[in-house]
Amino acid sequence: MTGTNGLAQKIAEDFVHAWTSKNVDKALSLLADDVVCEAPTGTFEGVEGYRGFLEPFATSLVSATVIDVLGNDTNAATVYTTDTPLLKDFRGIDYFTVENGRITRVISIFDMLPMHKARSAVQP
Repeated sequence: MTGTNGLAQKIAEDFVHAWTSKNVDKALSLLADDVVCEAPTGTFEGVEGYRGFLEPFATSLVSATVIDVLGNDTNAATVYTTDTPLLKDFRGIDYFTVENGRITRVISIFDMLPMHKARSAVQP
């Protein structure tokens, strides 16, 4: 782990390790009730909105590697790579804002092209 040590970094590290080990409920417990996530697939609001985004992906993981967690007391970023039944070495970055000990905003960055190609390859 690199970067400075701070509250947001610790929360982001706990968050990424929870969902990459398929513990979605633990990951969601770190979110503020009014969390907002911006991702290539849309904007997701509230814990249940975020669950709809995270849970299908997290529960499909074959493996995941957390490459790094960078942060301070208010902001953090996680860098990771995942394998699913359809995608190998699928990489992503999440950028977090933390207020009052909870994640209030997530900007999730990943390339949709490998996902579209994988889905096209398995459809008749």
